[in-house]
Amino acid sequence: MAEPTASRPVEGVLWMLATGLCFVAVTGSVRALGTDLPAPESAFLRFVFGSIFLAPVLTRMLKAGLPHGAGLLFAVRGGLHALATVLWFYAMARLPVAEVTAIGYLNPIVVTLGAALLLGERLAARRLTAIAVALIGALVVLRPGLRELSLAHLAQLSAAVFFGLSYLIVKRLSALASATEVVAMMSLTVAIGLLVPALAVWVTPDARQLAILVLVTIFATGGHYAMTRAFAVAPLTVTQPVVFLQLVWATILGAVAFGEPADPFVILGGAMIIGAISYMTWREAKLRRQAVTPPVTATKD
Repeated sequence: MAEPTASRPVEGVLWMLATGLCFVAVTGSVRALGTDLPAPESAFLRFVFGSIFLAPVLTRMLKAGLPHGAGLLFAVRGGLHALATVLWFYAMARLPVAEVTAIGYLNPIVVTLGAALLLGERLAARRLTAIAVALIGALVVLRPGLRELSLAHLAQLSAAVFFGLSYLIVKRLSALASATEVVAMMSLTVAIGLLVPALAVWVTPDARQLAILVLVTIFATGGHYAMTRAFAVAPLTVTQPVVFLQLVWATILGAVAFGEPADPFVILGGAMIIGAISYMTWREAKLRRQAVTPPVTATKD
């Protein structure tokens, strides 16, 4: 049976364009926030606002009770996401917008490797090759040996790893709760997890800083919503390549808003990473279609 979403690719592309713009707006907003607020506090406030926005969903969930077996997964996912978010806030306040965006493309690579190591998924030769290309792309972005790598670079690399592990748990949670419930519980558990670290370094935020964090929450929520809509109306093979435009938007934003010159190494490395991810997405979608309606002459890949 053909995918019902395949007949609406233009709508899917438009939703994914909106996704990229929203996430770049998140990145730019955090960059504008700067280093005046400690990263744990900034991340904590962002997820407190997110919990407030999703309070109706949280109230309904807590009244009904969490799905069986989901409590521990929600807690572990919240801890991983909390750590990743603090690292990301730290890196974003100190690195060019485009560079953080390019390194962040490693998240799906971490998910793929984690699924193989932790969930027993098979890694075929093509997927291993794509992963190798993506990792080479990351080296092109970072250029170790050609320049000094800062703590912010290491923080963003670590954030990509912890975000990837967080998304691995989402693969399990998606069978137990809806996407909205997963996002709502993420906001709550991350806010709880960051409460003590935030209080330990607390600096009273001013009105401007609070307004920026509200914008971060709105753009992040809008980005997740647009991405969900994109996945609902078009196959990943159509929407995934559009993700690369996020790096274009980030480069333009960095140049216009923060005076950051376009770095050809970041563009090239980012293109290598997203190209590898797009190939893996296309290949896995093709294999899934073959598994549903295999041709008479089908053979194992």
